[in-house]
Amino acid sequence: MRITVLGKSPSWQDANGACSGYLIEEHGTCVLLDCGNGVFSKLRRYRDYVAVDAVVISHLHADHILDLIPFSYALTYAPRQQPVPVARWPGTAAPARPKLYAPSGARDTFRRIVGSWGNEDLVEKAFDLHEYAVADVIEVGSLSFRFHEVPHFLPTCAVDVTSLNGGGRFTYGADSAPTEELVRFADGTDLLMVEATLPRPEREGPRGHLTPAEAGDHGCRAHVGRLVITHISDELDALWARSQAEHAFGGPVSVAREGAVYQV
Repeated sequence: MRITVLGKSPSWQDANGACSGYLIEEHGTCVLLDCGNGVFSKLRRYRDYVAVDAVVISHLHADHILDLIPFSYALTYAPRQQPVPVARWPGTAAPARPKLYAPSGARDTFRRIVGSWGNEDLVEKAFDLHEYAVADVIEVGSLSFRFHEVPHFLPTCAVDVTSLNGGGRFTYGADSAPTEELVRFADGTDLLMVEATLPRPEREGPRGHLTPAEAGDHGCRAHVGRLVITHISDELDALWARSQAEHAFGGPVSVAREGAVYQV
């Protein structure tokens, strides 16, 4: 299984960067995990967007879904997707329509966003939309996806991806406050990619994110093979974040960067 970081920024993009988006590939299967601001452009550097089999969304915050909109416009209006010849494209009776797996309430959320300026059913027409429940197991080609709810500011799922061909296991923590739930869900995974957004815990109100040290602690207690911290702004010193995470993890930690590739 090959995981490529398309975007690793928090809710505001790095300079020339993108928010959350990760390309997962194995034996011809191609899945996009989250699709935040700027991710569609980054995706096109690595794969033809009509070759994406499915998109899986961890939660419905803007920095994890907004580039579903340009992705939907491409699937709807791109010359190659039309039923009649357009320029060098011959026309097709079977335009690409990837599956889109998103949390409960996604259809209404997408309709509210797009309906403010255009056809509210844009996303559900471009994609084959399925709203998943936390207990669902989704299979896309050679990959199996499981979910587990983690504490955030709206319903959010960590995502566990395993190879049906006996390959590796990858766990994505999504956005989360400190939680034993993620530790148990990720226990023993080959690779845990976990957010490390904050330089210090939130000063007031409910928790919704982790610090690098907390991310490292989660990885340590989950006994993971490798730990990658992500959802970090370029305004937060990467060397400091890595040092904090490594001290808590008790071993080497990678800091996600766009274009980085991990294999499990």
